[in-house]
Amino acid sequence: MRSPRRRTLLVPALLCAAAVLAARPTAADGEPGDGPDSGISAQVARLYEDAAVATQRYESGRREAEGEQGQARRLEALLARERRETAVLREELGRIARAQYRGGGGLPVAAQMLLAGSPDQLMRGQHVFSQANLAVDNAIGRSRRAEARLAADEAKAVEAWRAVERRNAGLVRLKKDIDGKLEQARWQLQGQADASVAAGSCRGAVRLDQPPTHFAADWVAPVETYTLSAGFGSGGSHWANRHTGQDFAVPIGTPVRAVGAGRVVRVSCGGAFGIEIVVRHADGYFTQYAHLAAVTVDQGDSVSTGQWIGQSGTSGNSTGPHLHFEVRVTPELGSGVDPVPWLAAHGAPVG
Repeated sequence: MRSPRRRTLLVPALLCAAAVLAARPTAADGEPGDGPDSGISAQVARLYEDAAVATQRYESGRREAEGEQGQARRLEALLARERRETAVLREELGRIARAQYRGGGGLPVAAQMLLAGSPDQLMRGQHVFSQANLAVDNAIGRSRRAEARLAADEAKAVEAWRAVERRNAGLVRLKKDIDGKLEQARWQLQGQADASVAAGSCRGAVRLDQPPTHFAADWVAPVETYTLSAGFGSGGSHWANRHTGQDFAVPIGTPVRAVGAGRVVRVSCGGAFGIEIVVRHADGYFTQYAHLAAVTVDQGDSVSTGQWIGQSGTSGNSTGPHLHFEVRVTPELGSGVDPVPWLAAHGAPVG
C-alpha cells in the first residue's frame, strides 16, 4: 500500500515535468533538423542526388543507345547487302530459265526427251535435264535461304531501332520527372527563405546528411558545379558602389560548401544579403556566403573543408538564383578582396 506522503509528492513532480516539456522549443520554433523547413531542405538535397544519378543513368543509357544505334546501322548495311544478293539470285534463276529455253530450240527439256529419236538423244536429254534441274534446285534453295535471312534480319533491325527508341523515351521520362519534382521543391524552399528574411529571423540549422567527403586539398570552390556571373568590383544598379564579391550562378538548393576549415561567426537573415553565413579561417581571413535558401550550420559551429554549410537561393537583394561569395579581412562588409585570385592562391582555382 502506497503512503499518502508519496502520493502527495507525485503531483508536484508531474506538474514540474509538464512545465519543462511546455518550455522546450517545438520544431516550428526552430529546433534544428526538424519541422517542415528540414523536410523541404532534405527533400531538395535528396532530389539533387536523384537528379545526379538520373543524369549518370541518362548519359550511360545514351552511350548504350549509341551502341545499339551502331548495331542497328550494321543490320541495315547487312540488309542492303542481302537485298543485292537476293536480286542476283533472282537474276540467276531467270538466266537459267532463259538458257534452258534457248538450248531446247524453244521446247522444254522434258518435251525434247519425249521426242528423242535415238537412245543417245534420250541419254543426252536426260543428262541435260538432270543438270538443269540441279542448277534450278540450287538456285531456288539459295534464293529461299537468302529470302529467309533477309526477313529475319529485317525483323532484327526493326526491333533494334524500337529498343533504341524505348530506351531513349524511358530515360527522358525519368529525367523529366525528377527535374520537375526538383524545380517544385526548390521554390518551396525559396518561399520559406523569403519568409525568414521578411521576419528578419532565421529558423535554425537544418542538419542534412551529406555524402562522405575526402578532399586532398585544404581549400575548395564554394559550389561544385557553377557558372561565374558578376565579378568582384563590377558596377551595376544593384550595388551602392561596386560589387563586393564573386557570384556563382547555381540553381536554388545547390549545396554550398565551406571553402576551408574554420568556425562560423555569423548566421543572419534579413537585409540586402538575405540569408548569409560568415566563416573565420585559421589564416585570419573571413568568407561570406549570401542569398542562401537554407543554412545547415549554427553560429559557433566548426566546419571542415568542403562541408555543406547551406543551400543556395535568391534571398535578399538578388535578381536570380546564385551564391554571392566574399573573402574579407574582417567579418564586416567593406573589407573584401577579390575572391578569384584569393582562391587560386589557396589552390582552389575557379573559372
